[in-house]
Amino acid sequence: MNGGPSGFHNAPVTRTFVIGSALLTIFVGIRGRPAFLELSYQDIFRKLQLWKLITSTFAFSSTPELIFGLYLLYYFRVFERQIGSNKYSVFILFSLIVTSLFEFLALALLKDPTLSILASGPYGLIFSSFVPFYFDIPVTTRFRIFGFRFSDKSFIYLAGLQLLLSSWKRSLLPGICGLVAGTLYRLNVLRIRRLKFPQFVTSVFSRLSWPSSGSSSSTRSSGNIIGSVPSFAGRQPEWNYPTSVPRASTAEPPEDSVSTLVSMGFDRNLARQALVQARNDVNMATNILLEMQLR
Repeated sequence: MNGGPSGFHNAPVTRTFVIGSALLTIFVGIRGRPAFLELSYQDIFRKLQLWKLITSTFAFSSTPELIFGLYLLYYFRVFERQIGSNKYSVFILFSLIVTSLFEFLALALLKDPTLSILASGPYGLIFSSFVPFYFDIPVTTRFRIFGFRFSDKSFIYLAGLQLLLSSWKRSLLPGICGLVAGTLYRLNVLRIRRLKFPQFVTSVFSRLSWPSSGSSSSTRSSGNIIGSVPSFAGRQPEWNYPTSVPRASTAEPPEDSVSTLVSMGFDRNLARQALVQARNDVNMATNILLEMQLR
């Protein structure tokens, strides 16, 4: 199992989010004030420090949390490739806002003195992503270690568990609230999965991010569906391509393109055939495969 091609190919929003989170965490750490961004009950209900609420969403309070958090954010870039940058931006915003609302509600109801301060970091986005990860990312490899069964998804779950328990209750509560937010998105509450940002908004992320290979392709593709598992995307393809398109070439499709489609949950042979029909256009091949599944 993998997140598709290495790097941030077709994932400009994730790239911007990861770079911003890393730089803000390092900046706060260098100044020796990691607790500066940790959100407290008083900050929310008495001081109404909205600026702290926003900044605490992006920066982690410790190096271990930063390592595991950025690893998970990097892996979950596969979802941006699946539903497109425009819809993924809505998923990010929805996850962070709903997680924050549930955190406020939990703090107000529990009034636990040990929960006076919550861990900072994008817990809402990370743990919301575990919902589609559980339902929509297939297991490709199974193995045993000392008699225990594992799969290639186990390492992602272990990294998530480490992050969830990194600060005990202070990180456990944001993680649980993130899972709730991801579930609500999957249930299409308020028809949220139909929303997407305009093309020019997500194009900005491609310009803000550091350049990398395939960045121009990311800009062109950010508004389209970059492959999808239907239960997560919850929509029909934007463009309909007949599945009976004659093959234009018998040349073998590039392996990285095949791997991209396989990482989205499609069968390898069907992915190869779709790429041949689409003349190695990954977006068109994705729509072909989606249309085949939806019929």
